[in-house]
Amino acid sequence: MPRSGRDRGSGAHRPACAVLAALLVAAVGSGCASGAGEQAGDTEHRDRPLAGNPEPNPGSNPAAGHPGGPGQRPGQGRAPDGSHENAQLAPAVRAALAKKWGLERTPLIAPPPPAVKPRITTREGFEVKGGNDSLPPVFTTVPTKDRIVFLTMDDGSEKDPELLQMMDELDIPYSAFLSDYEVSDNYGYFGEAQRLGVSINNHTLNHPYLPGLPYDEQEREICHQQEIIEKQFGKRPVLFRPPYGNYNGDTLRIAQSCGIKAVPLWNAEAFPDHMEWREEDQDLHPGDIILTHFRGRGEWGGSMADLVRAVMKTVTDRGYAVARLEDYV
Repeated sequence: MPRSGRDRGSGAHRPACAVLAALLVAAVGSGCASGAGEQAGDTEHRDRPLAGNPEPNPGSNPAAGHPGGPGQRPGQGRAPDGSHENAQLAPAVRAALAKKWGLERTPLIAPPPPAVKPRITTREGFEVKGGNDSLPPVFTTVPTKDRIVFLTMDDGSEKDPELLQMMDELDIPYSAFLSDYEVSDNYGYFGEAQRLGVSINNHTLNHPYLPGLPYDEQEREICHQQEIIEKQFGKRPVLFRPPYGNYNGDTLRIAQSCGIKAVPLWNAEAFPDHMEWREEDQDLHPGDIILTHFRGRGEWGGSMADLVRAVMKTVTDRGYAVARLEDYV
């Protein structure tokens, strides 16, 4: 039976005093003072069609296609306002948290989000036939000069309580794009994720190849998922990611009709043992969106914690911080 969003057993933390005590011992022993630490710039994977618009323009290339301090326990959830509670912890505490979770380096802290969100337009080559600027933009990168990237997770088959605790304690923001057939057995897990600051977004009911469906079936896949998310999590999504990254003009018009404002795709995809890249330079760029999935060892040979360690190594080693997508879109 599905559990309600108030069922928090799967994401339970150890007692606050137990976590903080060990970290404070490390911080005091190091003699480090409290501070914000470094900021960015300081130093279901399955065979699928190519992501993007299946109706490329003539001549286009379809393949391009809580405030706190040393006395507060890290984690405990955060308001979805872009604030980084770990930025106010002592650097040694942040380093101890990173070490606890097996990260080679302490994650960099994203700068504050802009007071005014950037104007986002559809990426060149991702337009639909007969489309215009009134449709939700389809994009892979958010316009910004800051060395930040955005982490997104799709589907929802793996419901690992360790992931909730890890991301909460490390204060790494991410956005969930959920398909109901994967999450309906445990809405409570994602309700707990939402309580910890994760935004819940639309990834259709059953993860179909949308351009292959007639209008009414696309409408059910997108708009009925809007209704389910609103009922289960109390908020109607404004972000939508089509399965496999594939869509057509009907997809965007339907999504818009039931409240979608933007369609973020991705510029890189993360796995526990490697990254896959959209761009030829095989590197990160300011504002890039990273895709990964709620998957476990049975599907890709690594846990969600392994995934986070791998993607954060790539992000931090390249001098980037992870920011919250919804603060920019």
